[in-house]
Amino acid sequence: MTELVNGLKDALEYTRLYRDQIFVLKLGGEVLSSPEALDNVAVQVALLESLSIRVLVVHGGGPQASALSRQMGLQPEIVAGRRVTSPAVLEVAKMVYAGQLNVDVVAALRRHGVSSVGLTGIDAGLVTVHRRPPVEVTDDDGITRTVDFGEVGDVDSVDTRLLDVLLPRGHVPVVSSLAADSEGRVMNVNADTLAAALAGALGAQKLIYLTGAPGLLRDPDDPSTLVAFAAPEDLQALLLSKSVKGGMRPKVEACLRAVKSGVRRTHIIDGRTPDALLLELFTGGGSGTMIVGEREKRTYETAGR
Repeated sequence: MTELVNGLKDALEYTRLYRDQIFVLKLGGEVLSSPEALDNVAVQVALLESLSIRVLVVHGGGPQASALSRQMGLQPEIVAGRRVTSPAVLEVAKMVYAGQLNVDVVAALRRHGVSSVGLTGIDAGLVTVHRRPPVEVTDDDGITRTVDFGEVGDVDSVDTRLLDVLLPRGHVPVVSSLAADSEGRVMNVNADTLAAALAGALGAQKLIYLTGAPGLLRDPDDPSTLVAFAAPEDLQALLLSKSVKGGMRPKVEACLRAVKSGVRRTHIIDGRTPDALLLELFTGGGSGTMIVGEREKRTYETAGR
């Protein structure tokens, strides 16, 4: 009992620090694949919301989109952690992201008393993108080639007016990773990139990636090589060393952009682990990887996670 009371006292410091702050949570496809994991995340979001923390949820659903693509006779193509999106694959993304998964997340939150609103980046002009031109990409095998990602959008701007209405009123927006250009052409957007763009535009205190990995690993095959704390120069070194591969690359790149745009702290944690989000936020030891900018790095020891 004493241990429980002491834990509550320790958490008080964080609850005061986080009150009325905006947290952006990005749910990975591995979390969405497990009803138990999604339910556990929903419980944790309900607790954050009860503490007057303003939560925005962003999700993609890569594994689910790949599975449906295969059922439809479409072979998924992923380059450096990013999906090549043909017109047919875009239709799959619409069905999976804005349909099944968005509904599943909103329903899970409702089960735990959270008022949530399902959205895409298209709604109310939330996110405006342009079609990505063919670009040179170095894949996980170190091969550089020009890739046309197809119906994929890069973010031009974020209009937060709708979120500025929803968040202060206790609603949790759930945004799937689709957006449109100024002419209304729908495009697939990498969900990690979208989450970083929204976090930067909202001035979020935290951007948290709930993934299928324990955090950022120096050796992707060895969980004991977890990087608990990193600054931008550490991430750049890891990217150059090619130890960051697959779907982790867009996350690390997005963390770098978010920190540079003013997000105080970004985190990469295993969203499938029970209570990983609460452990990361309310304990000094955390549960995954925390990434901060230079100013935050200097105050890390005294300000907590």
